[in-house]
Amino acid sequence: MILQGKRCIIHGAAGAIGGAVARRFAREGARLFLAGPTLSKLEQLASEIRAAGGNAAAAQLDALDGPAVREHARAVADAAGGIDVMLNAAGFAHVQGTPFAELSYEEFELPVHKYNRSNFLTAQAAAPYMARNRSGVILTLSTPGARLSGAGFLGNGVSSAAIEAMSRILAGELGPQGIRVICMRPDAIPEAVATSHTRAVFEGMASLNGISVEAMLQGRAQGATLLDRLPTLDQISAFAAFAASDGAGAMTGAIANLSCGSLVD
Repeated sequence: MILQGKRCIIHGAAGAIGGAVARRFAREGARLFLAGPTLSKLEQLASEIRAAGGNAAAAQLDALDGPAVREHARAVADAAGGIDVMLNAAGFAHVQGTPFAELSYEEFELPVHKYNRSNFLTAQAAAPYMARNRSGVILTLSTPGARLSGAGFLGNGVSSAAIEAMSRILAGELGPQGIRVICMRPDAIPEAVATSHTRAVFEGMASLNGISVEAMLQGRAQGATLLDRLPTLDQISAFAAFAASDGAGAMTGAIANLSCGSLVD
């Protein structure tokens, strides 16, 4: 088990990606601290993990609330003796599919503000406890929008590009303290699109093109990726576990291309 004994905070653990990573981390021996806004979903996930022999605790938390995020990190470090891994998989509903001429500044700015605020706050809260042991991993999430051009995803693309830049720069600042920072950039994950706020985002993009979400995903898989398919939650969670493990100890400042070839580095 490549994460045996690792103390891991997962923000947005009740979401599709956060939940998949939590289950994978648990199977790899991690001690999990699940955080997010909906306690009932977190408790259900924690119970599932414990029933399978894993170790998980849940806490209701708004990843945009700086004092609460810092207090949660302190409580985890006190209870567990430190923090080894922090993943920010928090998601926020936002507008996609609206043409620039019709897009309000508030709609554009919402994902830029929320995603970057939450990533800043969660990283800043966890980093001091990692620095104490001169070891730790901060994992972030981006989208291909950071590198693409097109219509209807201005806020998403700018937000993703900023998260990638933050991840690179944090890797440089925190590296001397033994902390690695890795950003994961998957393309659309069909299983994740089934979740409520994620589907709403994709519906906006699909409507802009006059097609269904399913048709849009199929077209993207077969027309925009080298592998003629989109990534799965299992693939993303497997990479996350590797990136958080000591086996990836030489990796930091990286934007992991998990797009099935919709982008080529």
